[in-house]
Amino acid sequence: MTFRLHDTRTGRVEDIVPATPGVLRVYSCGPTVYRDAHVGNHRSNLLPDLIGRVAQWQRLRVELVMNITDVGHVTDDENDSGEDKLAGQARVEGRSIAEVATRYEKRFHADLAALNIRPAQQYPRASECIPLMIGLTEKLLAGGHGYVDADRNVWFDARSFPSYGAISHNRLEALQPAHAEQMTGKRFHADWALWKATTADAPVVFESPWGPGFPGWHLECSAMSLANLGETIDVHTGGIDLRFPHHEDERAQTEAAVGHEVVRHWVHGEHVLFEGRKMAKSTGNVVLVDDLIARGLDPLALRLTFLRTGYRQQTDLSWTAIEAADRTLRRWRAEVARWAESPSKPMCAGYVQQIADAFADDLDTPRAVVALQELFADAALPAGSRFEAAAHLDALFGLDLVREVGKPPTALPPGAQQKLTERAAARSRKDFAAADQLRTELAALGVSVRDGKEGQTYEVG
Repeated sequence: MTFRLHDTRTGRVEDIVPATPGVLRVYSCGPTVYRDAHVGNHRSNLLPDLIGRVAQWQRLRVELVMNITDVGHVTDDENDSGEDKLAGQARVEGRSIAEVATRYEKRFHADLAALNIRPAQQYPRASECIPLMIGLTEKLLAGGHGYVDADRNVWFDARSFPSYGAISHNRLEALQPAHAEQMTGKRFHADWALWKATTADAPVVFESPWGPGFPGWHLECSAMSLANLGETIDVHTGGIDLRFPHHEDERAQTEAAVGHEVVRHWVHGEHVLFEGRKMAKSTGNVVLVDDLIARGLDPLALRLTFLRTGYRQQTDLSWTAIEAADRTLRRWRAEVARWAESPSKPMCAGYVQQIADAFADDLDTPRAVVALQELFADAALPAGSRFEAAAHLDALFGLDLVREVGKPPTALPPGAQQKLTERAAARSRKDFAAADQLRTELAALGVSVRDGKEGQTYEVG
């Protein structure tokens, strides 16, 4: 089976063949831990998880590294200006920078666990890798790819890297300076900071050969990816917003330092809207995993909602869509639990192959979800076969489909059994108006009813 992904640089869907047989090396840009990650951020975090699941399905060992940015990400990263985001948040919260970083890193990992996103093998923190960044900067300076200005800032010379723009398809000569005042110290407006000079008493400061300062945001990923995965990385992922300038600058630094192509495939996920708008504090529609939990929704309903749209398509989330996914997920788990009580039978090979092929074909998760729905609806198959297939395929979906297996059924609320009996009778005599009314009354009691080939089924809660 061939594993294929869309490469942003080439603009084509390409076969993913690990440079080292049997091992897929993946680097994924992680969070800047100055605030909670919202659900849109987590779509980007789901991407390497899905890639890893497909790779493991194909019996590859996955080495995933995701960085934690706890220093160096300034408020205006496109123009290397503003204060460090963690320093600003620490001032707002009245905490130390370390306390802010620790708090939001812990919450980030809790979110990943709630979404069944498997942990990376390594989570290097930028603040703990400063010597690596200084060493990389020295190497770039020695190779003629950087320079030090009068204020002791260190800049990368964009014009020293001829293939700059290969990911974003921007041309250096076409890029325009944002503001004249940001040209200070730069030889060329598209150059960017490798090391930012500051005063010795600044909130964020490290010693370096160029004096006190802190690393540039783009430099961090170059240093940490090389240190943890080596000079050949099979797949590098991130949200589409990181394509430029972050990934473009990262690629230039990394390849200029080692003298050859390092990342073989760049894979980006599209933006997420919520009810038609970009998630932002200013619009008041930032949604967190905790917000789903507060509404009584399973966070994996968000995962299912994401799976219903291809990762390269912009998706517009809504509470209606997530609530519908939550109901579907609960129904599927109840059915899997019922199937588990039947004798085991061989898996439905056709469905398994169809779904595995969809995942391997550029993570075509919408097609995979449709096939899974067909498996649940195919009453002609033995229950034992459907159970084995669903349990096996959940290694790809990550929806915890077997959660209810072996659990005692939830008791019906008072009066619900009588209404279920009355509704079944109403459907038998084709009194659909009465059946619909009883469905509404049952929903008010917390019982959701579904009609299918197997007849009337229900779920409590």
